[in-house]
Amino acid sequence: MNDHGDIAYLSATETAALIAARELSPVHVLEAVIDRIEERNPSLNAFVHLAFDEAREAARMAEQQAAQGTRLPPLHGVPTAIKDLFDFKPGWPATFGGVPALRHQVIDTHCVFAERVERAGAIIIGKTNSPVMGMRGTCDNPLFGPSCNPFDLSLNTGGSSGGSAAAVADGLVPFAEGTDAGGSIRIPAAWCGVYGFKGSWGRVPAPLRPNAFGGTAPFVAEGPITRTVADAALVFDALAGYDSRDPYSLGDTIHPLEALSGDLRGARIAYSADFGVYPVDPRVAAVVADAVQAFTAAGATVDAVDIDIPFDHLELADLWCRMIAGLNLGTIEGLKAAGVDLFGEHRSSMPPEYVRRVERGYGFGVVDLNRDQAMRTAVYDAVQGVLDRYDFLVTPTLSAVQVPNRDDGDTVGPSEVAGQPVDPLIGWCMTYFLNFTGHPAASIPAGMIDQRLPVGMQIIGGRYDDVGVLRASRVFEELRPWASTYELCRERRVDH
Repeated sequence: MNDHGDIAYLSATETAALIAARELSPVHVLEAVIDRIEERNPSLNAFVHLAFDEAREAARMAEQQAAQGTRLPPLHGVPTAIKDLFDFKPGWPATFGGVPALRHQVIDTHCVFAERVERAGAIIIGKTNSPVMGMRGTCDNPLFGPSCNPFDLSLNTGGSSGGSAAAVADGLVPFAEGTDAGGSIRIPAAWCGVYGFKGSWGRVPAPLRPNAFGGTAPFVAEGPITRTVADAALVFDALAGYDSRDPYSLGDTIHPLEALSGDLRGARIAYSADFGVYPVDPRVAAVVADAVQAFTAAGATVDAVDIDIPFDHLELADLWCRMIAGLNLGTIEGLKAAGVDLFGEHRSSMPPEYVRRVERGYGFGVVDLNRDQAMRTAVYDAVQGVLDRYDFLVTPTLSAVQVPNRDDGDTVGPSEVAGQPVDPLIGWCMTYFLNFTGHPAASIPAGMIDQRLPVGMQIIGGRYDDVGVLRASRVFEELRPWASTYELCRERRVDH
């Protein structure tokens, strides 16, 4: 187990088990990770901040603890990464997604992901790339530039957790943080061929400050991006649980590792190719239509269903943009009060579409908010109406294939899919509905287009059925394993 290439594609579960058995050293694992990041990150732009010295000290401590022979926490010595958005570790930069004016900002607190995975023994090695304020489904920004897809470096990773997804797919770390207010875990998971899990609203706490009630419109989640479902269950087990700082935090206890057993015999699965409103690239539709049929081999029934949403995809994408703009206004006003006026002296460095969308938010009132919440309710009723009759709802994760990166820091998604115009920020993402509703959802690798481009399939569960979504994902993984697809990343040439 001295080959760094072998370590690169060990799962978090395998790495933790080998460390616990003292067959693998945390120091050796970390050095292998550092070597791989130094070799491959320049071509990916997945990491934008690295803390090797701090990580080495943590690995030395982890090795000493392992040598004592005491029981170790479940992620002991496993390297990971957090996201450079609203995700913090004391002393580390927090640029809120590559905002040039915030390049030197430091926020001396832990986000929940960092706090809880470190408590579970993981070693955080750095921060990964994301777009400005997370307000788009691609990963690019004016400070760091775009993240590159490890399956094709000319293409984008998806966002906003694009750096995390690229790092996991390329074997830089076995798992990484994603945050998800419109699909930011699931979108890059789909385009990078990895597994991304967003839990039910309230399952992983979000102790936001100064506005503890701010993460509800849309619902905002933290969760794992991994290469295996078992790793997602392991990490989610460390993340989930009550936190009194969050007024929406759920007090019940779940056991995500239970998803690693059991089956789907008798399960009822609804399938929608388009949520009733999205144009979908025929290549994506074909891959997912084939993939969903695998559940019949597990003893489940699969029915195509109609979903009756009384708005078109352009109206709904605009709804999401209005909601996320409202969430952003608090951040912008807080920064302004602290002396950083992003829409004043720094306006020219901000993406124009971001500025336009957020400025609209200043003109919205209570009547507008009530109208938007009524639209959101219609989406909830449509989704829940299906899940009242079925155990799971399955759709494509995204309606479009990976887009080329731009060189101006402003890569966006497609403006047209299947001959129809779509909103380039989010309108091709079949994910944000679940941030309107709060249902658990995952993106799972469904297959490949032309044996080179990953396609994601979204598995949606009933309210609070996080374990069910993980179990359905694990069963699919057993029937349609995707580990071999990472050979395309492993074999990617790296120029020195």
